[in-house]
Amino acid sequence: MSVEPSHGYTSTGKPVHAEVHDHLPEVTRYQRFNKRLATALTKHVGTMTCFWIFCGLSMLSLPATLVLSNVIPANWIPPFFRTFGFSLLIAWMCQNFIQLVLLPALMVGQNLQNQASDARSTKTFEDVQELKHAIQKIITMLEDKTNE
Repeated sequence: MSVEPSHGYTSTGKPVHAEVHDHLPEVTRYQRFNKRLATALTKHVGTMTCFWIFCGLSMLSLPATLVLSNVIPANWIPPFFRTFGFSLLIAWMCQNFIQLVLLPALMVGQNLQNQASDARSTKTFEDVQELKHAIQKIITMLEDKTNE
């Protein structure tokens, strides 16, 4: 169930697709799921909106840290936000989930984007080279005609 390349093949046989997600194999349902998830995560996590969400998430543990380190009085912060358990939960989400789980998925998505970009740039270069040779041939023919 492989997708036929929308822009043909390079001279080395690499397929050139219009969409990034078409560069991963999709023989099995598992491969199709991985391909779509990696490209979606890379597309959405690499945004300023996601940056602000992660920034807000990391700032949630700041009150508990400030109270536990005696920087600010405990009565300035609602009880739920100053507990050690809440701070530990935020730390787990930021350190374990976001860093250890999301990072490999983003790397797969970036590798996929790199493959697609490399194939498109190779095809563009080859097309420009063909045009260059065709133009040189036309110029030679015009020069021959002018010299007659």
